[in-house]
Amino acid sequence: MTLDNMTPRQAKPSATRRLRAAGTVLVLVASLAASGCSLLPSSNDSNDSNDPATTAATSASAAAPKAKADAKPTQPPTAGEALADKVKASLTALGNNTSSPNREQMMTAMLDAGAVKEKVEISIDRTPTGLAVDAIEAAAPVAKECVIGQVRDGKAAVTILPLLASGRCFVGDQH
Repeated sequence: MTLDNMTPRQAKPSATRRLRAAGTVLVLVASLAASGCSLLPSSNDSNDSNDPATTAATSASAAAPKAKADAKPTQPPTAGEALADKVKASLTALGNNTSSPNREQMMTAMLDAGAVKEKVEISIDRTPTGLAVDAIEAAAPVAKECVIGQVRDGKAAVTILPLLASGRCFVGDQH
């Protein structure tokens, strides 16, 4: 038998090679899908972008949705939001005077903000070993929310979180 009479055999692609090819196709399809229409030229990519009339029309159309969004009637703040604003101001003033306030100072700041004394919860200001804490927190329930304020290194932070099922703002009995 001579080499001229022999027909070349086609090697069947192995399962690994087919898997790699399928993976490559999937990666290409995913990248095209992720890029979406960004590959297509937009209407703003035309050569008329320096035309003053086009620029004015584009600016006017961009301003129109903003004007409608600003036209929404503003709702008055909730009781929690109103107290949070007052607590933020009160704790900021406290933080400006002392970087690490104690429990009495936090109570005074919360009462100055309008919180009800019997409902204010304040975290400990000393660890069980007698060291000063890094931050002190105070909380006051309002409706079904808790206005929680913290002073750390003289900086105040305030947030509103849901009231716990126990009806309190803090977990545990260290308040």
